[in-house]
Amino acid sequence: RMLGDRAEAEDVTQDSLLRLWHAAPDWQPGQAKVTTWLYRVTSNLCIDRMRKSKRHSGEEVPDMPDEGPDMARRLQDRARAQALRAALGDLPDRQKQAMVLRHLEGLSNPDVAQIMQISVEAVESLMSRGKRSLAHALAPQKKALGLKDDG
Repeated sequence: RMLGDRAEAEDVTQDSLLRLWHAAPDWQPGQAKVTTWLYRVTSNLCIDRMRKSKRHSGEEVPDMPDEGPDMARRLQDRARAQALRAALGDLPDRQKQAMVLRHLEGLSNPDVAQIMQISVEAVESLMSRGKRSLAHALAPQKKALGLKDDG
């Protein structure tokens, strides 16, 4: 979800699992949860790839075909997803990372804080700024895309 490209995500997943494999012999039980460590490594690899792609590519990856039955609904869903992806892509990396981990991955604020190595209050601040930025960026499209005006 952070990268918006399945192939890139698969590469990051492989890199993350390789790092886990290499770190496993030195793992200290009780210091941190494996999942938290793995999210942290994966998030960092995603950020590295996003920064690299911003420097090397101006192209946008085409959407994957949707197999849903209703064409109007599919077009509306695609437009919403594109608008959200574009708005997320314009967020600063730390805000995007916090938003993806919290809202798209469903992690708790304390887990996001641990992964990002910041305080829970800092996560809440990133989330608040990210939500405001997304609301501002998506405001012009709300009516056209049928988005609710619930903040």
